[in-house]
Amino acid sequence: MKTLLLAALGAVSIIPATAYAQNDGGDSGVPTNTRFQPYVGVLGGYESFDRERNSFGIPGRTKGGIVEGVVGFNFDLGPLTVGAEGNATKGFTGDIDWEYGVAGRVGIRAGKDSMFFGKVGYQWVNLDSQGVNGPDHDGTVYGAGVEISPVDLGLQQGDNSNLRLRLQMDTMGNFRSIRPMAGLVAKF
Repeated sequence: MKTLLLAALGAVSIIPATAYAQNDGGDSGVPTNTRFQPYVGVLGGYESFDRERNSFGIPGRTKGGIVEGVVGFNFDLGPLTVGAEGNATKGFTGDIDWEYGVAGRVGIRAGKDSMFFGKVGYQWVNLDSQGVNGPDHDGTVYGAGVEISPVDLGLQQGDNSNLRLRLQMDTMGNFRSIRPMAGLVAKF
């Protein structure tokens, strides 16, 4: 599964060149109305699992501070946006060693350049307490959040920005964890 995730992340990393090649027919050759938008981001947060061992095999009271890198793409369909992303997460305090996953996203535009989004995907969790060769615990992940553009906050002129503040809340399985995250996302 790790090989599959790395291959998917590698494929997504070549997308900026494709997006740059798309434009709306302007003479400058620079995209002016790109519908396909790849992005990368860095987020930080905290994850806490239930008190009892869950169906994924994660021991009760597992928790820790995490930092996450995301790479993905959105396809703009007017007020609606659809896309996919992959993530790699490293624990820096507590019980979590690594996490990685993939998710599909659907968003609704808010203001000029911000959006509310929901996502569903699959996540793998590796714990410090189970050693380097410990098993990966896996399950379905759900989330919702908002990406806020500096344009909509009045901090930048124009109709859009390449930078967004992302706030999101994820959960694994049937609400077996809570995972608030915040960070910056840069789109191409």
